[in-house]
Amino acid sequence: MKKTLSSYFKVLPLLLLFALSQPLSAQTVQVSGTVLSAEDGQPLPSVTVREKGTNNGMTTDLDGKYRLQVSNNQAVLVFSFVGFVTQEVLVGNQTTINVTLSPNVSELGEIVVVGYGSQEQKDITSSISTVKSEEIAKVPTAQAMQALQGKVPGLQIVSSGAPGAAPTVRVRGVGSLEGNAAPLYVVDGMFFNSIDFLNTSDIASISVLKDASASAIYGVRASNGVILIETKSGSYNKPAEIVYNGYYGIQTAQNVLKVANAQQFTNYALATGSSADAAFIDNALQRFGRSRIDPNIPNVNTDWYGEVMESYAPQQNHTLSVNGGSDNTRYSLGVSYFKQDGLMKFTRNEYERVNLRSKIDYDVSENFRVGGNINISNGTQYVGENSVWFKSFFAVPILPVYDDLNTAASPNRFGNAQVLGYRGSQNPLFDLYYNDNRNKINKFLANFYAELDIIPETLKFRTAYNYSFSQVNSRNLNFDFNDGVTERVSSINRSHATSFNQISDNYLTFNKQFAGKHNVTAVAGYSYRSETSEGVFAGGTELFPSPSRLNEELWYISLTQTRDETAYGDYGSKLYGSSYFSRLAYNFDDRYLLYGTYRRDGNNKFQQKWGDFFTVGAGWVLTEEDFFDVSAVDFLKVRGGWGQLGNDGVAASVGEPTIDQRFVAIDGERVSGNVVIPTFDYVDRWETTEELNIGVSARMFNERLSVEADYFQRDTKDASVTIILPLIRSNVRRSAGSFRNEGFELALNWSDEIGDVRYSVGGNLATLNNEVLSLGGPQYLDAGSAEFRQRSIIGQPLQAFFGYETDGIFQNQSDIDNYGYTSEFVTDSGIEPGDYKFKDQNQDGVIDDQDRVVLGSYLPTLTYGFNFAVSYMNFDLSADFQGMSGHSILNRKRGEIIFTTDTNIDAELAENLWTGEGTSNKYPSAAGLRKGWNQSMSDYFVEDGSYFRIQNIRLSYNLINQTVLGTEIPETRITFTAEKPLTLFNYNGFNPEVANGIDRQTYPIPAVYTLGLNIKF
Repeated sequence: MKKTLSSYFKVLPLLLLFALSQPLSAQTVQVSGTVLSAEDGQPLPSVTVREKGTNNGMTTDLDGKYRLQVSNNQAVLVFSFVGFVTQEVLVGNQTTINVTLSPNVSELGEIVVVGYGSQEQKDITSSISTVKSEEIAKVPTAQAMQALQGKVPGLQIVSSGAPGAAPTVRVRGVGSLEGNAAPLYVVDGMFFNSIDFLNTSDIASISVLKDASASAIYGVRASNGVILIETKSGSYNKPAEIVYNGYYGIQTAQNVLKVANAQQFTNYALATGSSADAAFIDNALQRFGRSRIDPNIPNVNTDWYGEVMESYAPQQNHTLSVNGGSDNTRYSLGVSYFKQDGLMKFTRNEYERVNLRSKIDYDVSENFRVGGNINISNGTQYVGENSVWFKSFFAVPILPVYDDLNTAASPNRFGNAQVLGYRGSQNPLFDLYYNDNRNKINKFLANFYAELDIIPETLKFRTAYNYSFSQVNSRNLNFDFNDGVTERVSSINRSHATSFNQISDNYLTFNKQFAGKHNVTAVAGYSYRSETSEGVFAGGTELFPSPSRLNEELWYISLTQTRDETAYGDYGSKLYGSSYFSRLAYNFDDRYLLYGTYRRDGNNKFQQKWGDFFTVGAGWVLTEEDFFDVSAVDFLKVRGGWGQLGNDGVAASVGEPTIDQRFVAIDGERVSGNVVIPTFDYVDRWETTEELNIGVSARMFNERLSVEADYFQRDTKDASVTIILPLIRSNVRRSAGSFRNEGFELALNWSDEIGDVRYSVGGNLATLNNEVLSLGGPQYLDAGSAEFRQRSIIGQPLQAFFGYETDGIFQNQSDIDNYGYTSEFVTDSGIEPGDYKFKDQNQDGVIDDQDRVVLGSYLPTLTYGFNFAVSYMNFDLSADFQGMSGHSILNRKRGEIIFTTDTNIDAELAENLWTGEGTSNKYPSAAGLRKGWNQSMSDYFVEDGSYFRIQNIRLSYNLINQTVLGTEIPETRITFTAEKPLTLFNYNGFNPEVANGIDRQTYPIPAVYTLGLNIKF
């Protein structure tokens, strides 16, 4: 790593010298010409003509003419004008250069990838968002989906800070209690549950199919949305281009949570009134001495987060690719290396991955094409123990990291809170030093196709075979050690999981224009898929010889002295799927659009073998109508669609009543009999989602402003839920639930040029209302634990936090007497000043289950993002911002006091506890924290998760056509990136991104600062 960084520093001064250098001897050239419009052949005035890489330029006159002196014959002229495609021309030996600019219809005429084909943007009736490679490459990350955070309305990305960990991805909310809420990923035609194996540099585009009319052609896998990924391809008739793209950077923890220091903790512990806690403090005073600052506290003040967390951790990525092609072949080859170190000290906590890829397309003849794509990924992930974050929060600050008096501890004399009287060792260094968790992840993806034009430009047949193989080899090792109180024996657990998936697609595509105005595209095909997975796992204890980090070659189960029979086993599954699909798109005169898909899906997972999924969509391009005459509006389309999707991610279970034999004693005789057991699970089908989407697409002001707006209503039916049968009071699973996700999405983007300055500004937002419609009879369904209840209630969000609503703190006895509780209830509950006021929702004078209410949901009601970019001469600057609001986080760390009272608390709580009348109306007293009354599930534990973040800042400098001593250097870009440098939030935790809304031990999300280099040869 140091070598890589130093090599960058060596290169940078030279590159900067190139940037500032001019040829020592150069002959200027005068160039003139005329710029015309391709639409009507008329001259274009005010066209910017600029020598690339300089500020030397001018604009054309009223007749479209220009005359410009350039540095030499190697100069490149850039012709740009709003509403037209920018052109670049090499001067060479020319002195007269006439240019014809074509209208910029690149956005509306842009090809958008859809299921089993593509469409022009202007013909789309569905809700599809596409992010190009340029935007993806901005983000220094191991996970490509992380690059989409804040860029696509309706797409929620929840980050994870652990090395190599994939983010949580949700498209338009959550519509299942049991099934996986993640979308389907389709990489060059192959289905995946995650794209954690792809390097961001290898991706050409990511398209998010958000609504049913876009996704339903993928049938039972499409209920949670579809993400289409196209990897990079070469270009026909292009010489080989070698590109190096890499960066090196550091990650730094931000918003580190402050926990109580020794002074705050001692004050809190003594204020609880617990004699045991006071004794623990005395034990620490005797063992470690008294502080010179305050002799009433122990002479120890450990910042546990500081002890376990690195101040910075390196991250780097390097990619080398070769792209090009001839008149009948195009190719793209690449190799990449990614390395990310974690923030944990003293343990292996890192992720390393090597990717190899190749993609070749070959035109066998004018009407026959073949191609293939191979992507190989080899990764190694060392996973730090998540319990480290849990213990770092709870470990008391009056315990030292190392305790020389703990002589029984070996091989390290770490401090152990048990010697002070506490119930657990608490010291997180035990978990850092004496664990090693490794995952070896290998994935192989191959795609081969052949395409034949049966009727050129009208009818073609395509057959494709997609193959993927993956294996994960996991090893979890615990070293033997003595913590000073307990002898811990070594143990090892290993598992090996493999999956082999294949998909064969065969389909016809018909494309024809009739009578000049009727355009029809039809697709019909058949798809077969098989998914096979199997695995084994085993474990044992007491390795001999004893394991250490110096003898990793001996870390095997065969060397254990005791085998854990419960840790042995194997498993496997095999899924077959057969599908017929079709798609029809009709366009009349670019005004009226009709779209429909149909997929008949069958598999061997459920009793219901086959399912039919239909969609229909329509669009009306108002700007093509004669009556529409609004000069500022270049394009306006109203579109809508309805469709059905499936989710086969739920576990199948088909049962029936059973008869059990029972024995009873009658007159002293043992008599047998039969009893009918009427309870059984019955989930015989996939979940079905129906979605309505209505949208508007517009381009205004010479296409400088683009607008995309959508309203959607997505209903999940036949959702698998666990219900309680009446009378029998037994839990069973049924396909009986119904949920709704509803919202509005808006995306606005503006781009323009002012002289030599090119800029763009954009923004997007999405609302979400998640609601339970039916639970098959019951009015609610519980989730979570009894102490921290979540409840799905009809009319409320899925698995909402459920408990009491606080109304401040009782300040004195009069406050208690006059609040409205009955005197008997106050006495029985032991309510005192310094305790919470819980709202009596039904005004009956007591607090019971009838007073519990919904306290919030982990699903945000609003997500948003905005960005700007500006380019001037050789400089490019861009910034992205994003955030979300309307969701809640269960601060499970504060709730741990229910189970263990003798641990630390956060500093904000310690400083603001009630200590007497008027001191706090937010938090109870120290003694009150340990009372059952104040530990009831309430909004004290549920906090606002809203946040705003500066997502990405990127500054680049481009070196183009630069020469030194007469030698031209390759096109080079130097980039500085700051990823997530600032996050603003009020939640009392490391970060407000918690996938399921429950924060007990969340890995910190770091800021990342990188220096990057891109060179094209």
